Amino acid sequence: MKRQVIYDYFWITVGSLLTAVGLVMFLIPNKIAAGGVSGLATVIYYLFNLPVGMLSLAINIPLFIIGVKEMGAKFGIRTFYGIIVLSFGIDLLTPYLSVLTHDLLLASIYGGGITGLGLGLVFRSKGTTGGTDLVAQLINKFTGISVGKALLIIDFCVITLAGIVFNAELALYALISLVIASKTIDLVQEGLKISKGTFIISDHAEDIRKEILDSMDRGVTILKGKGGFTNNNKDVLLCIINRSEVSDLKRLVHNIDEDAFVIITEVHEVLGEGFNESLFRDG
Repeated sequence: MKRQVIYDYFWITVGSLLTAVGLVMFLIPNKIAAGGVSGLATVIYYLFNLPVGMLSLAINIPLFIIGVKEMGAKFGIRTFYGIIVLSFGIDLLTPYLSVLTHDLLLASIYGGGITGLGLGLVFRSKGTTGGTDLVAQLINKFTGISVGKALLIIDFCVITLAGIVFNAELALYALISLVIASKTIDLVQEGLKISKGTFIISDHAEDIRKEILDSMDRGVTILKGKGGFTNNNKDVLLCIINRSEVSDLKRLVHNIDEDAFVIITEVHEVLGEGFNESLFRDG
């Protein structure tokens, strides 16, 4: 348990610093305020020349206190730690990291990707960097608006403010960066290796099950189903395979039952025998 906690804090640190790198090298110097507290701090920085890191800390600390008071201690020390590392990381790294590009498209793409990677690592380690997710949960508590919608509203307001203070074009680039960051967070949290989940409905389910076990060396789960039209009981086979095995499975099923009904869907993360363990394990 102690080892897992240390492991989590290590990745919260790495993720928070990566987020700071994306902000310092790409987003802040190009006036790309891609939502969130860091985006708001970027706008204020260009208005009053105040350090972005300290601004983020000044905004986050009251939010954290209100969050703990209203929502309980679930925000916890990991959120506070993430806030501190990100805030100080931004200001401490700024003198040492050079701006790689002033091309707005490149800055929005790479800035969004790096910050998304960093935040994804933080979230996978059961931490946060404070910011708008705290506000969104408070809005959810007091208004009933879903957290997802609340986050969308907050980020839209920050980007709109950036459009007013800077210009509409920079707001559009900020939106690109926000979308890329969101997609990257999803990739990190769900896993980069995409497997395939297959559901097979056939009158020859037992023969198909045996062949999958023997020739593909994959496990099969038998689900009980009933035909909606015939009202007949049927076995539904569930099997998780790698993408490279899709053609083999379809050929196997077709050779046994040409009329079999096969559903193939993407599975973003699979833990267990025959598949890679997750990079992060729960303690």
